[in-house]
Amino acid sequence: MTNFPGRIGRTLADSEPHFTQAPHPGEDAPNVVVVLLDDTGYAQFGCYGSDIDTPHVDALAAEGVQFTNFHVTPLCSPTRAALLTGRSQHAVGMRGVSNWRTGFPHQLGHITNSAATIAEVLQAEGYATFCTGKWHLAPTDTISAAGPFDQWPLARGFDRYYGFLEGETDQFHPELVRDNTLIDPPATPEEGYHISEDLVDQLLQMINDSKGVRPDRPFFAYLPFGAAHAPHQAPAAYLDKYRGRYDQGWDVIRERWFQRQLELGVIPAGTELAPRNPGVTAWDELPENQRLLAARLQEAFAAFLDHTDDQIGRLIEGLRNLDQLDNTILIVLADNGASQEGGPFGVMHEMKFFNGILETPDEAIARIDDIGGPHSHTNYPWGWAQCGNSPFRWYKQNTHEGGVHVPMILHWPDGLGPDQAGTKRAQFVNVSDIAPTIYQLLGVSAPEIYRGIDQLPVTGTSFVSVLQDAAAPAVNTCQYFENGGSRALIAERDGVWWKAVTRHLQGDDFETEPWELFDLGADPSECHNLAEQQPERLAEMIDLWWQEAERHGVLPLDDRTIELFTPHRNDRSPHRHDRIYTYRPPMSPIGAQASATVTGFAFDLTARVSATAGDEGVLWATGNENSGCSVFVQNGRLVVDYNAFNDHTIVESTMAVPDGEVTLQVRLQRNSRTTGWAEVSINGQACGREVIPFYMRMVSSVGSSVGEDHGSAVSERYAAPFAYTGTLHEVVISVPERSSVEETTARAATEMSRQ
Repeated sequence: MTNFPGRIGRTLADSEPHFTQAPHPGEDAPNVVVVLLDDTGYAQFGCYGSDIDTPHVDALAAEGVQFTNFHVTPLCSPTRAALLTGRSQHAVGMRGVSNWRTGFPHQLGHITNSAATIAEVLQAEGYATFCTGKWHLAPTDTISAAGPFDQWPLARGFDRYYGFLEGETDQFHPELVRDNTLIDPPATPEEGYHISEDLVDQLLQMINDSKGVRPDRPFFAYLPFGAAHAPHQAPAAYLDKYRGRYDQGWDVIRERWFQRQLELGVIPAGTELAPRNPGVTAWDELPENQRLLAARLQEAFAAFLDHTDDQIGRLIEGLRNLDQLDNTILIVLADNGASQEGGPFGVMHEMKFFNGILETPDEAIARIDDIGGPHSHTNYPWGWAQCGNSPFRWYKQNTHEGGVHVPMILHWPDGLGPDQAGTKRAQFVNVSDIAPTIYQLLGVSAPEIYRGIDQLPVTGTSFVSVLQDAAAPAVNTCQYFENGGSRALIAERDGVWWKAVTRHLQGDDFETEPWELFDLGADPSECHNLAEQQPERLAEMIDLWWQEAERHGVLPLDDRTIELFTPHRNDRSPHRHDRIYTYRPPMSPIGAQASATVTGFAFDLTARVSATAGDEGVLWATGNENSGCSVFVQNGRLVVDYNAFNDHTIVESTMAVPDGEVTLQVRLQRNSRTTGWAEVSINGQACGREVIPFYMRMVSSVGSSVGEDHGSAVSERYAAPFAYTGTLHEVVISVPERSSVEETTARAATEMSRQ
């Protein structure tokens, strides 16, 4: 052994052993915990102005440092990429959500391997690394038991993972992964299950397991909650707590939160409350049913956030019980501003919106008591989203402040000292600055080469000096933003913080669309556009944006949405050129973008079974109780339940399923823009057909199950999972070529619903 540092003689007596030592960051090295909330606006924590009960986050702010000028990207996957790498989201391949791959370096559908994550860096330093929660950093057509797993959390530096890989999930019936294995939730909603509680349970066990056996080893824990992304769901006690609280409406509540922000000092004196965004109607002008629905939807959001805060409290208490809290760098932040995806009215089931169904409040009010519970999939309207983004304009997806200016708190008693407790920082900080700050606090460096791959430079800027001194100048003085063609630049010039911003609409000319210019020091809420008064300053800022875009790999500008959800059809992907999907049980659930989908023009399913009298159960299903399609055997008959938002079309075979080797077939076909039909056959003989009054262009954000119905039951005729008791040999699904346009639209709608 030429590289052996000991000595090998002929016998043990004349030999010297050598034992390789694993890396260790030192006995006093702090732990690091990053808690990320989804779609949470600047005003929505209590310590940032709201009346939502968030005592645990508020306590972290009171005992730590609260940032009042913290910025992120306008969308979830890009923020996560910048957070975990300390680099521009475009440079690392994540300009948009991980559902997209465009063939350009700035949209790979994952973080490039040329940008090691915090987990990879700290793992190499000897840290234990854990993640529980939403990932959304892997190409979504890899989200199945087939993988590949090279961009799942374990491959990007985490020792353990528990959570969901897509952009959203049902909080009561999540699509869960443990490490690299898809699993069922450990309990049901009836048994009190909610994923936010489960995520904290799992993370605390990971930490306890590590500290119990290796108390010398620090840990890095990343907890990206599903909250407060739609669907807004919470246990009943939390929903009851907020009943009636928002009946005064968004105008009164937003003004109240704004005044509290001024009192708390989280916005500067003199800040104006931005006017209502276009499309937000004055509360007093709304019809009664619209007010009733909107108030209940906001109650669900508040309950969801309150419940999440309690889970953060459980994490804090767990760290305190381990005597680890004081020596833990604990960071809480949001990934973007409050969401605009609920539209002007809010939605009872957001899939309706993506099927072109604008459900009116008068229609939705019939199910108002379902809001926030396991039988709902809701999002609130624009008026409440802007309230959550107070005092700013616009929302998530936009590069105005409402989309990118969010809360951030850093708590570390041992490192910050008692004199910093409860202090605020108004210096500009960006999400890409967090990783280099952690590295400096820990005394580690991002490697120039990682696993043999040359690494991109870390372009974020450490703000340790700002942490240590509230009067220190900001260290990041020039930051670009871009999402779907909307662009912005914040830059300090001669003591003035300028912002140039344009809100791009798909199809508009990038060269001629108007830009706005704001002096953020005097006008933090972007109320006074100075573009006409200072055209030279604006031109300078726009030119600087293009320079930053070149430097960070932002180009080419790309405002595509629906087109990017087209399946990548090749024989090395889940979507083969022949458009045939063959599934043989036992199989784990298949992610929505990795599986066949009941959309477009036609859909054919053939199941081969060995049947005996009394056999029953689900052969194949997609979706959940809110919308989906299930093919099953019950009472000796072949049944299809096409569930279009709780309007069930049932097709039941007129002949019984015979004993022996049987071929069961289902065909669904569209015959107009909105209608279709379903037909069942047994051994080639058609034996049942019904008209489908509303043929969905997308079914659900939940993928496929084979041999059972995973999650909540698609059909009211059985209780999930209702596994097939006979022998299911295979399910073959064929999607005819004619469905390509409709399929693209459907997949786009499905995946956009997750963002």
